[in-house]
Amino acid sequence: MSRRLSKQFSVEEVLVQVSGYEERTEIKQEIDEDVSEVEDNTDFDPDFEETDQSTAGEGEAPEEQAPEETFKSKSGYLFWSSSLQDRGGSPGPTQYAISHVDDIKSSFQLFLPESIEGIILEMTNLEGKRVFGDTCREIDLVDLQAYIGLLILAGVYRSNDEATKGLWDAESGRPIFRATMSLEQLRVLSRIIRFDNRDTRQNDKLAAIRNIWDRWVERLPLMYNPGPEVTIDECLVPFRGHCPFKVYLPSNPGKCGIKVWVACDARSSYAWNMQVYTGKPSSGGAEENQGVGVVLDKTTSLQGHNTTCDNKPELSPAQVSTRGREALSSTCAFTDTHTLVLNVPTENRNVIPMSTLYKDAAVSTTEDRKPLIIQDYKKNKGGVDCLDKLTGTYTCKLMTARWPVALFHKILDVSAFNAYVVWTAIDPTWNQGKSFKRRLFLAELGKALVTPLIQRRQHIPRTPASASLVKSVQAPVSAAALAALPQQRHGQKRKRCQLCAPRDNKTSLRCCKCDAYVCKAHSHLTVTCHSCA
Repeated sequence: MSRRLSKQFSVEEVLVQVSGYEERTEIKQEIDEDVSEVEDNTDFDPDFEETDQSTAGEGEAPEEQAPEETFKSKSGYLFWSSSLQDRGGSPGPTQYAISHVDDIKSSFQLFLPESIEGIILEMTNLEGKRVFGDTCREIDLVDLQAYIGLLILAGVYRSNDEATKGLWDAESGRPIFRATMSLEQLRVLSRIIRFDNRDTRQNDKLAAIRNIWDRWVERLPLMYNPGPEVTIDECLVPFRGHCPFKVYLPSNPGKCGIKVWVACDARSSYAWNMQVYTGKPSSGGAEENQGVGVVLDKTTSLQGHNTTCDNKPELSPAQVSTRGREALSSTCAFTDTHTLVLNVPTENRNVIPMSTLYKDAAVSTTEDRKPLIIQDYKKNKGGVDCLDKLTGTYTCKLMTARWPVALFHKILDVSAFNAYVVWTAIDPTWNQGKSFKRRLFLAELGKALVTPLIQRRQHIPRTPASASLVKSVQAPVSAAALAALPQQRHGQKRKRCQLCAPRDNKTSLRCCKCDAYVCKAHSHLTVTCHSCA
């Protein structure tokens, strides 16, 4: 039976003893008192209240609770309560996220608020004037959100690898693309979209997107409290154009691109922290203890969580050797803080996991006799890989030759996925039981982002489907008119058509007058267009 260590160690102490890493800057003295997860977000939570908690003495009779009273502050922005409020801290969305989410669009805007969108608008309009001069029309927030919505919808339809011209095709394209904006307008936006001012750019490899990247990463931990298991790993943003810190990873399906370190929840795969690898330092020297530095950076504010990551501890040649060792055998090595298991699953192959959570080398009762440390590692190691797979399934990435745009597409993918995690945690009953909930979420999010631009569009598209869609959005049918239309009735069960006897023809359609089960051959189906639907 595995047990936890009776003594707790900080991440710095763990990594120093494993790999000999020593920080060149002094590590601040740790505070001994326990700090809850919610205290990290108090500056951003308008409902946060600080109270002194005290416990009643043993044996005292519980006092009768007074009715709860609410007091409004002088400014009107703060409300005080006479009873203790639930401040969160448990795994899941934070109180700040819960209080700011009303619909799917607002859950997405938790990660891309107007402050970040305003920077993109300012820099994009500046680039538009530089390229096209005074003839360029300035875009506003509605245009930018519609552009983002079309990127998300392209990912929903798995059209990210398709030529953009095909999305606007009159026959094979999607009507919503033509209904939102013209193909020429999308190409202009894709050409001039910028995230910084190139005239004031600093000597920073990530300067082209640093301004919004740092602001976006700061918001990730404010919206979600990770569970007890956290995974730290690397992922690759596929990109083959010119980039000063492009890497080549032959084991990754993308092979070539931008490496990003990610810390995410091992269960929900919520991206809690991210960092772009910008290559070797400007001094030109070799990097030392890169993995240790990343783990220290990504585990900030994660005290009390079990972190799973890939790291190479310092081992002797005798420990790594598999000569003379039987298959399915395991041996242990110990330090004051760590347990190292040297497992040989097959001949001439070893697996060496290390843990500060387990004190012994307990093995499972299954036939393979795997150590519990290995089972725990396999259970939690796939958090980042799952995030990479899910965001890649409906990615909004379009073909681009600019690496800042490729990272911007990654921001949109991760923001949409995190918004889905937050939304389904707040409303677990939303589309409950469906296996394609995330696709429905992305489709609804994309439509919510493009709808404001469709509503103010003055020119109607030429294709009938797109024109009908624009008219239905700009002049929706009232609820009373919809109720007056004849509706098909569907029974809860399929029964035999009463007009097909003696043939056993099952149907779920029911007559709106006599309530009899009838098939399509013996019924008149009402067909309506998009404008009247």
